[in-house]
Amino acid sequence: MISRFKPGQFVGALLGCAHECGHSSFNRGMDAMFAWAKPSISYALHESQSRLWENMVGRSRPFWNFFYPELQKVFHDFTVSFDDFYRAINTVKRSLIRVDADEVTYNLHIMVRFELELALLGGELLVKDLPEAWNEKMLEYLGVAPEKDADGVLQDVHWSGGALAYFPTYALGNFYAAQIFAAAKDQIADLEEEISVGNLCPLLDWLREKVHNHGFLKDTPDLILKITGEEPSAKAWLDYIRQKYSEIYKL
Repeated sequence: MISRFKPGQFVGALLGCAHECGHSSFNRGMDAMFAWAKPSISYALHESQSRLWENMVGRSRPFWNFFYPELQKVFHDFTVSFDDFYRAINTVKRSLIRVDADEVTYNLHIMVRFELELALLGGELLVKDLPEAWNEKMLEYLGVAPEKDADGVLQDVHWSGGALAYFPTYALGNFYAAQIFAAAKDQIADLEEEISVGNLCPLLDWLREKVHNHGFLKDTPDLILKITGEEPSAKAWLDYIRQKYSEIYKL
């Protein structure tokens, strides 16, 4: 498992680890007898697990209700109030870097990449013109543009590694994650209370049963329908964002 660390950004490092742990828990939760079916897996479903642990859990009030006091025991510089800390890790702002983006603006970063990929694959955009096109899209969607390509078109490893058309799986993963987590809250008694006392096992066990054991064998739309009783959609994500950030920003 690989994660990322930046000096002075402890919470970002922790959320990055939570993201990768979501991927790892999916792989570890698979029944080994179904490993032969791996090529059929949905990357969007895989990303739903990483985004669920990173955001629905890792940025949540119940999670930090337990872990913020533990954090303060180790890192004595964390002296701000719990409410201020919680608002800080959920601040919504324009940003250049996708992996540092907040939940609200993250999908806009994906739209930039998706539209550029379509133009590249459709022959409407040449690679040499990509940096300029990137900056224009960033201004259009996020109102900011990088001063150097390292903070722009070169910030991700996906294209250089040949992973074209992968970025939409993050947006789909966000939508699936919200839908799955909403179902988990409905089906697991007192889930948020369990998380608030540091007990993540009920959620992990539920995901193993409902998601991980089936991920290689079922088409993702069918699995989402089976788990949640509804077709895949962005509704649960929109409801989650509206409820959470209306509370934080008192809208």
